[in-house]
Amino acid sequence: MIDVVTPAVRSRMMAGIRGTNTKPELMLRHALHARGFRYRLHDRRLPGKPDIVFPRYEAVIHAQGCFWHGHDCHLFKWPSSRPEFWRAKIARNREVDQRNEAALQDLGWRQAVVWECALKGSARLEFSEVIRRCDTWLQSRKPRLEIRGTS
Repeated sequence: MIDVVTPAVRSRMMAGIRGTNTKPELMLRHALHARGFRYRLHDRRLPGKPDIVFPRYEAVIHAQGCFWHGHDCHLFKWPSSRPEFWRAKIARNREVDQRNEAALQDLGWRQAVVWECALKGSARLEFSEVIRRCDTWLQSRKPRLEIRGTS
């Protein structure tokens, strides 16, 4: 399929996509704050600057975009233009994720990943269920949590 916008417009559109303060991240932060959880944002002292850091619980939450992290779900589709570039880009994102997760684990941090597909799209979960799972996990001692859409 041919792109409907010029390469310059597409480049400008892609450059405007934020890596922090994304809509899924803001939704999680606001709901968890309303439940009494206090956190730090993008703590530069930790590997990968996790999205939401809960020092009291020695836990972090990563709000992952399905496209940028190559998640195997209905929201992810390989782009048809510049396939070599995108395969390399997404592979590198996955490698960086694995390296940062291992470093955080070595430091004793518990980790949760909330995938974009859990919050939007046809396979999304009820938002209250996503927040309940995060709340329960934060108060537990479980080392890992992954929340993805139903598929």
